[in-house]
Amino acid sequence: MPDDPRTPATHDIGGLARFHCTPVEHDEAPPDGFGKRVDALRQVLAQKKLMTVDELRRGIESIPEGEYFDLGYYERWLRSIAALMVEKGHVGPEVLR
Repeated sequence: MPDDPRTPATHDIGGLARFHCTPVEHDEAPPDGFGKRVDALRQVLAQKKLMTVDELRRGIESIPEGEYFDLGYYERWLRSIAALMVEKGHVGPEVLR
């Protein structure tokens, strides 16, 4: 695909040119129980000023490409949240094993 900057790109992997795509079809299905719990965790951490949406996005974008596609939407969120909490020293890496 051409590297046209006007072409929409997959934003979670930094807009890599080879992942340029057509506009995303929106899934109107509500999140399942897991997704709701992950979103609730995100909201609580944001309310307590322990993380921001920008930090969540940075964490998602830093997931290696080979692992990114093996994870579901909310699994990416949880992976980002966990890494961020370790990075900030709120939990130790041993807690996540």
